[in-house]
Amino acid sequence: MRGGRIGEGAYFAPELGNVWVRYGGKDDPQGAREALKAWIQAMPTGIEGRRQMPNFKLSDQDLDGLASFFEWISKIDTQGWPPNEAG
Repeated sequence: MRGGRIGEGAYFAPELGNVWVRYGGKDDPQGAREALKAWIQAMPTGIEGRRQMPNFKLSDQDLDGLASFFEWISKIDTQGWPPNEAG
């Protein structure tokens, strides 16, 4: 699947394509999964000037599903976007 496809229909930002990598998924998939779940559960962080994700009080199954989504989307060819790993 080419990166342009994630911008059509149900939109997903191309930056989602490197979340798994940023959290270490290539080298430590289980560690990345746990780190992502912890990050999601920690929202909102209250860090001034940063966009905050609301706390949806997600179940363990929901959190696993989101981590799996980030792993899956990391395999999509985003055609070099974003231009750096930080997103």
